[in-house]
Amino acid sequence: MQPDAAFSPPGEIPPSATPGRPACAVCLRPQAACICRWITPTAHQAEVVLLQHPLEVSHAKGSARLLHLSLARSLMAIGEVFDPALLQALISGPLQPQAPSARPSHTLLLYPDSPPHQAPGLPAPPVLTPAMLQKPGGLRLIVLDGTWRKSRKMLCLNPLLQALPRLALHGLPASGYRIRKAHQPDQLSTLEAVCAALAQLEGSAAPFAPLLAAFDGFVAQQLACRPGAGKMLA
Repeated sequence: MQPDAAFSPPGEIPPSATPGRPACAVCLRPQAACICRWITPTAHQAEVVLLQHPLEVSHAKGSARLLHLSLARSLMAIGEVFDPALLQALISGPLQPQAPSARPSHTLLLYPDSPPHQAPGLPAPPVLTPAMLQKPGGLRLIVLDGTWRKSRKMLCLNPLLQALPRLALHGLPASGYRIRKAHQPDQLSTLEAVCAALAQLEGSAAPFAPLLAAFDGFVAQQLACRPGAGKMLA
């Protein structure tokens, strides 16, 4: 079953469609650039909460919306500075308030725990222990969707995020995200990073292969929309 876009909490800001170009009600993009064919329902154990920077909302190259629509146990919220009560609910409350589910046993922040990515003046995060990772189905993963600069700012401006243990990724494959410039070889799109994190937590990358294959199609679609793409493909 395709995940319902209404799972996003109140306050989500939909991308503004160009005047005269109606938007798709599901992916929120102009219908001519709809990405719904790439939505790939994917079974996963850990819950995922995507905190998207406002400047990423209408970015055509962003992968977070496709990821959210493909992961049934996911939720998406837009903001840079979050109300502490709302953020606490996103960290530890039921994933779907309209259909309360169990609260997570542990909530982790998907973020590198290394000096190059540690913003000055921030406290060291709590230690992530092996015991926390024993039951992936009880975990909730908080993901910051934005450039490194934007995500660092979100971390700095939201103390509740600073208090979360961090999950760092290891043994990453090469990124297939050819539509945005990476400043480091290990930088992935949000979709790729979350798939890698879930595979790391759940012990298998196989469930996420179809979604990554669909992501390749999404990337190809965006490349085809670039000026001059028709000449290159002809």
